[in-house]
Amino acid sequence: MRLEILDRVNALGIGAQGLGGITTVLDVKIATYPTHAASMPVALIPNCAATRHAEFTLTGDGPAGFTPPDLSLWPEIQGQGPIGRRFSLDDLSDEVLTGLEPGETLLLSGTLYTGRDAAHKRMVETLRAGGTLPVDLRGRALYYVGPVDAVPGEIIGPAGPTTSTRMDKFTEEVLAASGLKVMIGKAERGAEAIEAIRRHGAVYMIAVGGAAYLVSQAIKSARVVAYDDLGMEAIREFKVEDMPVTVAVDTRGNSIHETGPRQWART
Repeated sequence: MRLEILDRVNALGIGAQGLGGITTVLDVKIATYPTHAASMPVALIPNCAATRHAEFTLTGDGPAGFTPPDLSLWPEIQGQGPIGRRFSLDDLSDEVLTGLEPGETLLLSGTLYTGRDAAHKRMVETLRAGGTLPVDLRGRALYYVGPVDAVPGEIIGPAGPTTSTRMDKFTEEVLAASGLKVMIGKAERGAEAIEAIRRHGAVYMIAVGGAAYLVSQAIKSARVVAYDDLGMEAIREFKVEDMPVTVAVDTRGNSIHETGPRQWART
């Protein structure tokens, strides 16, 4: 049964981060527990920790030592440096945005604002009260992130994307009132948010989840511009250079999280 579930899940073509691919899960484990015969409950627990932690024992004889895996175990990747088309965040015209397609890899440079749960909640409350937003987002890009505070020598701490679906309920109001054109986060968007993106001719992009430190290396300057009291969730202005992202939803409402798995699914 374990191997059958493994094969059938991978046959769905979901792939890494839902973008489509031949591998969705690496293994399946099945555990059984006593239960009432009439209940037959089933629990599914996705777990990614097993492939990214190590166990060791401190004996008191000195620091623990680890032998790094041989690089020959990884496939050889051709080319040098980041891969993707360079894209300016300071020229988000309708013509430029309509030329983007789901699955396209971009290297973003220019001005990027930040805002996640708390900032979105406050922006929408301000708009509903008839107020104006503290930052002009017209024709701009917004990154769903709450970066870690910088330590000496850093411009900003790790700055990985947060899950975008939590912003879905704010998307229509923010797009309609602000003229925002690009949103960047992690994971898929719901149907309501995708329709709002299509209606307003906007674009949704995804940054690499689980690589917060690497993403922060593309940030060349950072300053708080609004909602300073929100701490890590304050609105910041970033200047970025070659920040890697993938186009997830285009101006026509096409989503890579729908088209990608279909392309890789096995019947």
